Amino acid sequence: MGRLKMPPGIKAIEEEPEDYESCSEKATLACMINSEVAAVLAVMRRNVRWGGRYMSGDDQLEHSLIQSLKALRKQIFSWQNQWETVNPTLYLQPFLDVIRSDETGAPITGVALSSVYRILTLDVIDQNNANVEEAMHSVVDAVNSCRFEVTDPASEEVVLMKILQVLLACMKSKASVMLSNQHVCNIVNTCFRIVHQAGSKGELLQRIARHTMHELVRCIFSHLPEVDNTERALVNGGNKVKQEVTGPDNEYAFNSRQLENGNSGSEYDGQLSSGSFASNASGVPMAGMMDDSAIGAGKDAVPLDLHLMNEPYGVPCMVEIFHFFCTLLNALEHIGVGPRSNTIAFDEDVPLFALGLINSAIELGGPSIRSHPRLLGLIQDELFRNLMQFGLSASPLILSMVCSIVLNLYQHLRTELKLQLEAFFSCVILRLAQSKYGASYQQQEVAMEALVDFCRQKTFMVEMYANLDCDITCSNVFEDLANLLSKSAFPVNCPLSSMHILALDGLIAVIQGMAERIGNGSGSSEQAPVKLDEYTPFWMVKCDNYGDPNHWVPFVRRRKYIKRRLMIGADHFNRDPKKGLEFLQGTHLLPDKLDPQSVACFFRYTAGLDKNLVGDFLGNHDEFCVQVLHEFAGTFDFQDMNLDTALRLFLETFRLPGESQKIQRVLEAFSERYYEQSPQILANKDAALLLSYSLIMLNTDQHNVQVKKKMTEEDFIRNNRHINGGNDLPREFLSELYHSICKNEIRTTPEQGAGFPEMTPSRWIDLMHKSKKTAPFIVSDSRAYLDHDMFAIMSGPTIAAISVVFDHAEHEDVYQTCIDGFLAVAKISACHHLEDVLDDLVVSLCKFTTLLNPSSVEEPVLAFGDDSKARMATVTLARALIWAGGRPQKGSSSPEDEDTAVFCLELLIAITLNNRDRIVLLWQGVYEHIANIVQSTVMPCALVEKAVFGLLRICQRLLPYKENLADELLRSMQLVLKLDARVADAYCEQITQEVSRLVKANAAHIRSQMGWRTITSLLSITARHPEASEAGFDALLFIMSDGAHLLPANYVLCAEASRQFAESRVGQAERSVQSLDLMAGSVDCLARWAREAKEAMAEEDVAKMSLDIGEMWLKLVQGLRKVCLDQREEKDYRNMESTLILAMKLLSKVFLQLLHELSQLTNFCKLWLGVLSRMEKYTKVKVRGKKSEKLQELVPELLKNTLLVMKTKGVLMQRSALGGDSLWELTWLHVNNIAPSLQSEVFPDQEQEQLKQADEKTGTSIPSEAVVAKVAGTAG
Repeated sequence: MGRLKMPPGIKAIEEEPEDYESCSEKATLACMINSEVAAVLAVMRRNVRWGGRYMSGDDQLEHSLIQSLKALRKQIFSWQNQWETVNPTLYLQPFLDVIRSDETGAPITGVALSSVYRILTLDVIDQNNANVEEAMHSVVDAVNSCRFEVTDPASEEVVLMKILQVLLACMKSKASVMLSNQHVCNIVNTCFRIVHQAGSKGELLQRIARHTMHELVRCIFSHLPEVDNTERALVNGGNKVKQEVTGPDNEYAFNSRQLENGNSGSEYDGQLSSGSFASNASGVPMAGMMDDSAIGAGKDAVPLDLHLMNEPYGVPCMVEIFHFFCTLLNALEHIGVGPRSNTIAFDEDVPLFALGLINSAIELGGPSIRSHPRLLGLIQDELFRNLMQFGLSASPLILSMVCSIVLNLYQHLRTELKLQLEAFFSCVILRLAQSKYGASYQQQEVAMEALVDFCRQKTFMVEMYANLDCDITCSNVFEDLANLLSKSAFPVNCPLSSMHILALDGLIAVIQGMAERIGNGSGSSEQAPVKLDEYTPFWMVKCDNYGDPNHWVPFVRRRKYIKRRLMIGADHFNRDPKKGLEFLQGTHLLPDKLDPQSVACFFRYTAGLDKNLVGDFLGNHDEFCVQVLHEFAGTFDFQDMNLDTALRLFLETFRLPGESQKIQRVLEAFSERYYEQSPQILANKDAALLLSYSLIMLNTDQHNVQVKKKMTEEDFIRNNRHINGGNDLPREFLSELYHSICKNEIRTTPEQGAGFPEMTPSRWIDLMHKSKKTAPFIVSDSRAYLDHDMFAIMSGPTIAAISVVFDHAEHEDVYQTCIDGFLAVAKISACHHLEDVLDDLVVSLCKFTTLLNPSSVEEPVLAFGDDSKARMATVTLARALIWAGGRPQKGSSSPEDEDTAVFCLELLIAITLNNRDRIVLLWQGVYEHIANIVQSTVMPCALVEKAVFGLLRICQRLLPYKENLADELLRSMQLVLKLDARVADAYCEQITQEVSRLVKANAAHIRSQMGWRTITSLLSITARHPEASEAGFDALLFIMSDGAHLLPANYVLCAEASRQFAESRVGQAERSVQSLDLMAGSVDCLARWAREAKEAMAEEDVAKMSLDIGEMWLKLVQGLRKVCLDQREEKDYRNMESTLILAMKLLSKVFLQLLHELSQLTNFCKLWLGVLSRMEKYTKVKVRGKKSEKLQELVPELLKNTLLVMKTKGVLMQRSALGGDSLWELTWLHVNNIAPSLQSEVFPDQEQEQLKQADEKTGTSIPSEAVVAKVAGTAG
């Protein structure tokens, strides 16, 4: 009957022990109670009223409160029985009398409450005590009706805190299971009243009251899993239960009325300020909700409900408490907050408090809520409706709490909340996470954090896809959420932010979940394509077993196929209704001979239809259209629905035609259906029709700005006289309809498209009706049943998003996140045979490695070792290729499809070129279409050729005319960089020629660094292409010759491109030399810019320009250094020899010029040894198998000159005895390997001195091999 189970192992009465310990314990407890009595008496005697005696006739008597306390002192030490057999009321009653008395002051009441609290916490009272139920009820009743005289605010707050303390102790006591449902409700009622009053008290009382409320909720709802089956207690409750589960509007109205009827905060405060906690005080909604009047709402349920509320507590009190929390959210909009009523900010604090209590109840109730229909009904309807409302709150705190509650509900009750979850994501998360709907940044961030939390639930996206995306009556939540995450991860014209990383985390969490499911014994990844061989009514497709994957997996895939075909059919219908229906007949979604029901269901359940066309079709006078109209109306469920709500739902699905005859036909069909399901007080369907017409007219009158004189309520009532079978409709009924229409317009022109609409009351009612008939919620396990289909939808945007973030990232943890995503994509693609996705991934990874140019020179290798991004990308690429090994290639599309696509693309490009003045309107769509072709093509074909060269033509033609679009046009050319390697190789020469023409014609119009980066990237790629390099270098020559088009914005980029051509093995060596000349000649531009800056700019600007020029100089020198270290293949060794000679001369010259500054550095020794190591290496270089004679002659000469300068400047000299000067010793160790005679030539006197010392001391200190190797290795 909904009560708590008795914990096992508890006996009714313990056997009486007779040992010494028991007697000692009894005496101890007696002493404790005696101390409490003494404390209360001591405080009472301090008051004059209680210190004297009272006269009663001729006798002098003490007050009854003091008499009862003294009588207790006499009895406690004389009780012979065990404490378990003593009625707790005997030693609690004197204290409870003090608490109840309105003659005692706050200090006395506070001490009495403390005494009761201490007795409760002694664990003396439990289920085994005699008459424990009576005692617990007495305590709760006494505390709830606590009365005291208020002497000062501080003492009042102390008493209130002690009341909270005692009530919480009652609930935490072992004997709490003996409390009745009514007493638990009263406890929560009293605590909430204190929370309410605490708003005008101190901060400490406010916090303690709220904390106590939370603890009470946790204590109560933590017992829900232990509650006995409550089916009889709730289901047999008759009309009351049914009414509250299915139609709780009356209860909401009841609670709202209480607030409006004078139970405001000021009255409540006045009542509490007198110290009264009588049970009939009703200052807030809770107070009245839990009294008898609220419990006995249904006639047949009154006796049974009263009986339930007096039983040991269980589900009934939890339902009442949870209902109150929901009602508190409802009541917020009706509460008028006065200056003294409460300091709580009702726009944020009260919802947060109520939502926090609800969250605690759901956390502790968990899956057990599913077993109790009334609790579940409250969550499905009232709670979720409030969550939808508060989810759109401007407060990030409220939104965060709402999202936490929904996450808990998803974890515990998602099988019961299918449509509610769809509404939450469509109307809250997807609206708030995008700035275009007006959400603040804080709202977007909280919504995105909540979405990422959901994505981290391994089966969340799978269940959204299976239950919503694959249901023709639901929106594509999975697809919308995946698109949102991928778009939110893209940094568009802004640096990488925390929002981008957050969205990426959600995206990667989804694909990592897919990757983890691969090894869990998934179903076949190569599932047969879905086909419809014959017509079956698509709205009646059912699954035999929603719990068996062998049944539901093919079922949802078939349903998704139908949904996609319906969307295509809708597109055809919007262009030509007749051809649209013919298309659906051809795909077996409509019968060969159309019947009204199938067409009506197509209109009713297909998203994306043009509602104007649907309205025209339904209003047509053709007999078939009229039949479709009546079938269409028959798809609606108007059961127990108000007329205006039903009319709103009906007219949301199409646009009401303008002709009066069509309107009449539509309203006749509606009225017939409405009267059939919800006659209510209407006499016949004609009454429904007349009243519907009247509502449409009232709607037009009230909401059309052209109507100046508006219809009054009396006019409306008068217009509807005698329409109900010759009688009048009730005035209240018509008045309610009038105000509903005036307040909320019926939109006869509904919104087109799917979008993310707001949740209106009528839509919510419709959702609740649909939730009773919707297909069961499919719970997915850890196997990859639908991952192939899901990943095919999100793979492209996912790879692009990860690549962009990886490119922009600067922190190691972001690198690792992206790499985890790349690996997950590779694993999924390989295991599900998605070769196109693998190709895209490999191309993306190749861009991030630094090993595209094979070279044996060690500096690039060392640079690779220092570049963590390049290393990560290379390792990931290798693992992706291993996974992809042996996968077959996919077939191409049919030639007919390709010819059609090419024709359409040529037409699109022609339109674009001929509408350059309207390019802003066209460009986004043109770019996205070309991008789709470029990014989805993996082999050369006519379509991608037309797309690439069409894009280049558009850019070339429009750049001179559209300066405001220059950056957009140049950015679009980055699509060329994203071409598949095979496609790029096939068209590289022609692409380069087009880019060269574009540069020569429009160099003056390219001003931004981003634009030049695109151009130079395209040119740099051609440096290693045999056919394209000539045209690419020609364009670079045009830009850099004589600094014609060099700018600070493109200087570094052009210098880097020149280096690429200088290092290229393609073409003659003269081109490499010419590239070096371009780099060297560019120095003149730097000098010119520096002079111009000094002449024309302010001092601060000159300093900034100097820094920029310094950076450019540094990049140029670094590029030259890399070229100097570039090693050619043997066929170029003759050129390499001269290059090395020039490099050695340059090295020696720079070293000597900077010798003074370098010698001051702490690491000069390492630098000097590096120079010696380089010289030693170049003396051993072989050209065509022989050592270079020129280098063998040049290096000793340069070395000797360097040593003489170092000797002259005092840099190289022996500063201590042998073995104590590492620079000196290591220098000659290397020099002797190059030219042994140099030491005697440079230091002739020093050699004689060394020989003399060697003769005197045989233990000459020579640097150990280990030291030499370490220093030399570091220098190298």
